[in-house]
Amino acid sequence: MSIPEVTVDELEVALAAGGRVIDVREVHEYTDGHVPGASLVVLSTVPDHVDAFRGEPAVFVICRSGARSMQACQYLAEQGVETVNVAGGTMAWILSGRPVVAGDQPS
Repeated sequence: MSIPEVTVDELEVALAAGGRVIDVREVHEYTDGHVPGASLVVLSTVPDHVDAFRGEPAVFVICRSGARSMQACQYLAEQGVETVNVAGGTMAWILSGRPVVAGDQPS
């Protein structure tokens, strides 16, 4: 099953157009710094929160480097939920010089 992926450049454009991003890292990783507007659904709890990934606009899934978010996207695809993986994850976002938000709130 092929999972669509975007770069952080494409994610930034999508978020500006109203896209949603969900971070699947652990709580401490998220609070240390996340993409502005990102909601948190820890990877181990994705099966309990499938509905959070449904709907429009498109949902982008991010983690540290793209591996855990790909796992989440693959699981969600098996549940009939279309999501988009962010290649390179939060590290690529940070390395690109984009801002992050610390704390337990999306923004």
